[in-house]
Amino acid sequence: MKFFVDTAVTEDIKELNDYGLLDGVTTNPSLIAKSGRDFKEVIAEICEIVDGPVSAEVAALDYEGMVKEADVLAAIADNVVVKLPLTLDGLKTCRYLTDKGVKTNVTLCFSANQALLAAKAGATYISPFLGRLDDIHIDGMELIREIRAIYDNYGYETQILAASIRSPNHVKEAAIVGADVATIPPGVIKSLAKHVLTDKGLEQFSKDWAATGQSIL
Repeated sequence: MKFFVDTAVTEDIKELNDYGLLDGVTTNPSLIAKSGRDFKEVIAEICEIVDGPVSAEVAALDYEGMVKEADVLAAIADNVVVKLPLTLDGLKTCRYLTDKGVKTNVTLCFSANQALLAAKAGATYISPFLGRLDDIHIDGMELIREIRAIYDNYGYETQILAASIRSPNHVKEAAIVGADVATIPPGVIKSLAKHVLTDKGLEQFSKDWAATGQSIL
């Protein structure tokens, strides 16, 4: 499963990229707003940090507006993926961009039928929101299973990008049910390496090594 980081904080992106853990980045209007920086400037900087896809979202809600904004975003860098809302106008824009060879990420997906439409529109990625479904007592992971089955049934190439990840368990379960990508907050990515027994074992190894009085260097 590919790992995207869900943030617009370039310092966090640089840190994770240096660990060799990143395959891409996703942003959204809320994340850009939190950064307090110019939108296009942030996207351009992120695209220079990572080689993988960087999702940048349109703000317009109508087809004509989305197309104009998408053309601007796609021109920022070769690795920009244009993020579109899962509406009829968003799907129409998705088809326009796909036919032009521009990669797309259709976002705010909450049903298998929506995901089916996105695949038919040629979306590169579909972003089902796990955490937001869980918030209203609907099993977000079941949606991933349904989308995986539908895409596999018909050979759709659209990649399932598990979004609204809240915990390490979300990451594990998304990998088990077959998500192609998970976009994850920086803190959750780093927490995946943590385990109390790892810490305990490392502490013991360090004590035992110190007792030998030796040095590898």
